[in-house]
Amino acid sequence: MSFLGDTRAGYDAIAADYLELVRDELARRPLERAMLAAFADTVRDEKVADGLVAEIGCGPGRITAHLHGLGVNIFGIDLSPQMLALARKAHPGLRFEEGSMTALDLPTGGLAGLVAWYSLIHIPPDHRPGVLAEFYRVLAPGGRLLLGFQVGDRPRVYTEAFGHTVSLVFHRLSMDGTADLLREAGFEVTTRVLREPEDSEEAQQGCLLARKPALST
Repeated sequence: MSFLGDTRAGYDAIAADYLELVRDELARRPLERAMLAAFADTVRDEKVADGLVAEIGCGPGRITAHLHGLGVNIFGIDLSPQMLALARKAHPGLRFEEGSMTALDLPTGGLAGLVAWYSLIHIPPDHRPGVLAEFYRVLAPGGRLLLGFQVGDRPRVYTEAFGHTVSLVFHRLSMDGTADLLREAGFEVTTRVLREPEDSEEAQQGCLLARKPALST
């Protein structure tokens, strides 16, 4: 999967600059903080899989750390060794592992929650059903999934970023199309949030909260 190598190399090259760009972004995004808080609450309420949560595509660890601050038992996974180095330096008390969302080295049904915060955007459309099937596999019945993404139908391709040569593709996702894919993977979609662009954003921003159905009793 060449897109994985391109994404890893791109983020390795821009890791330090990217961290400076996004370091304080969450402080300016009340709606995103509210969605993360809602996710944290639902994960705690379900009381499955010891409340363990993974952020897939955690980058420098800012969302992992934010959710940890909300009382979530969370660790991070990312493709990029350089991003992981920054995450471990900034948040030495948290666990960060290298891995790919296309084949998670996690036990079936071992997670109470999974967050893919602006990381599914690097997965081409034809690989997306397989990734969502992986998310479904690693979640326990009753587990929660939170997706954050740019909304749209045209990808944004970068061959240069922060003065570095890269090959990074940011796929914008459809709200309805992604909700349909989640349902096809077996999830129940419980919440949709769509907001208009702010500041320098070029696209609408979307969040989807979904649940793996609980076992019947």
